[in-house]
Amino acid sequence: MRVLIIEDNQDIAASIYDYLEMQGYTIDAACDGLTGLHLAVTSDYDVIILDLGLPGIDGVDICRRLRQEAQKLIPILMLTARGSLENRLEGFNVGADDYLVKPFSLKELAARVKVLSERSGRIPPSQLLVGDLSLNVGTHEVHRAGQCIHLNPILFRLLTFLMQNAHRVIKREELECAVWQDNPPDSDALRTHISSLRQLIDKPFDSRLLYTVRGFGYKFTDKNAKD
Repeated sequence: MRVLIIEDNQDIAASIYDYLEMQGYTIDAACDGLTGLHLAVTSDYDVIILDLGLPGIDGVDICRRLRQEAQKLIPILMLTARGSLENRLEGFNVGADDYLVKPFSLKELAARVKVLSERSGRIPPSQLLVGDLSLNVGTHEVHRAGQCIHLNPILFRLLTFLMQNAHRVIKREELECAVWQDNPPDSDALRTHISSLRQLIDKPFDSRLLYTVRGFGYKFTDKNAKD
């Protein structure tokens, strides 16, 4: 497995590098945002460990560019001293898959890297269709009414599960487990991602597909449903 570390603190980067290398991973490292972005775009990695406070380009901008411009679906673990709820939500909103606050345990970091790498390969290739929305879990292509929709990895996993379970009510706990496995974030994260998904797959179009079933969870359907 190949891991890219983008971290400007040389001591922290070296510790992560040595620990993951002992686990058998192949590691590349960058100490500034520009170099890190270049490596992430031009090479193939299984996981990226990304610091937020970087010289050149900060981690939030790198994550945003990888998702929106380069269309990279590599799992990203944000590693930072910024531990507030607002910081975590900002990271998730630009496409981060996980968030670890400094100081941290190398053992925990390695466990999270392992989960991210395994999770990214669990979806079997197939075509999903609900109404005029199609999703190919092999190519990660999403289209609605002929328009291409770009989703970050979390939103893609969320939409995939919703479409795989279309027309039934899905509890929020079930969604959290499907998207984050046994490492669910705080309770506000799912609501934030649901809102982001609606902005992309529902708002620009004439009909809705994603509904909130108050007190129960969510339903993804092309049949009329009530909130």
